[in-house]
Formats: sequence, structure tokens, C-alpha cells
Amino acid sequence: MIILASASPRRRELLGQICDFEVRATDCDESCALTSPEELVCELSKRKAQACRAGTEDTVIGADTVVALDGEILGKPKDAEDAKNMLRKLSGRTHSVFTGVTVLKNGGAHTFCERTDVTFYELSEELIDRYVDTKEPYDKAGAYGIQGKGCVLVKGICGDYFNVVGLPVGRLYHLLNTIGGSGLDA
Repeated sequence: MIILASASPRRRELLGQICDFEVRATDCDESCALTSPEELVCELSKRKAQACRAGTEDTVIGADTVVALDGEILGKPKDAEDAKNMLRKLSGRTHSVFTGVTVLKNGGAHTFCERTDVTFYELSEELIDRYVDTKEPYDKAGAYGIQGKGCVLVKGICGDYFNVVGLPVGRLYHLLNTIGGSGLDA
């Protein structure tokens, strides 16, 4: 059985495109002294996967996503003003979205980090206010969702679109097949 150790509806939807699975959201300590976005998401994806209760034959997938700009990690905004500040920072700039994925199978841990660069349009204060008023930014790293209303903020991307949504499914699919864990479900 494949288990997704995440409560994210976006990850559930994306993983559902490639396999059948069960959701077992985990609660783990996400405080971490690591400052590199790559190291941080890899460490947190491992913690999430390892915190999941699963059988020895199960395949467990943990994931974590952050947005980084000029070395600063932008997590989920605390409130409307925090969301607006993040969007002002991202306005007219290119930032990176990092997702760490850990797959536990047969006693082994397989971890990777995917990076996608995203460029925003110059955002007016009016657009930032209207977008934050939709409430969409609150549960998303970097205060936006590329797959929702936040699509109007994005001028372009370089890399895996699905990584920005929260799960690089193509790379995950190939890893699962390499370690003997998945195939496309009909």
C-alpha cells in the first residue's frame, strides 16, 4: 500500500493522478535550524514520512514545500499583513519553489529535492489586496497558489509546474518505479 503522509489537498489530487493511496497525515516537529531551502524541505519531508504509522510492506511518501527569495525562506503567512508583505517581496521578481520528497520503502529512505523558478508580474497594491481578500494565500508557502486565483500573479516558470503546486509527480513516479513501488493506475 502507498501512504501519503500529508493533509494537503493539492498533494492528494496530484498523487491521485499516478496511483491509488491512503492518506495518513502526520504531526511532527517542523522547527528546524537548517537555513538552506533544499536541506530544510528534505529534512521536513523525512520527518513527515518517518512520523507516519505504517506496515513494513507499505510505501510512505512525505513532502514539504517552501518558497525562497534571495536566501529568505517564505513559509505560510501568519495573517493578511504577512501575506501582503510576502507578495510585495515577490512582485516583479523571480523566486524559487523547493519541494523535498521522501519515500520510505522496505527499510530504506529515498529523498530528493525539486526546484522550480517562478517569475511574478509587477503587482499593484490593489491586486495584492484583492488577492489576499480571497483568503487563498493563507495556507500556501509564499502566500500564493499557482493552481488557483494566484495564477494571475505568475509571469512565467522554469521547471516543474506540479512542484510549485506541491508535489513533483513526474519525478516521484519515476522514483517509485525505480524502487518497485508504483505504476499508473487505470
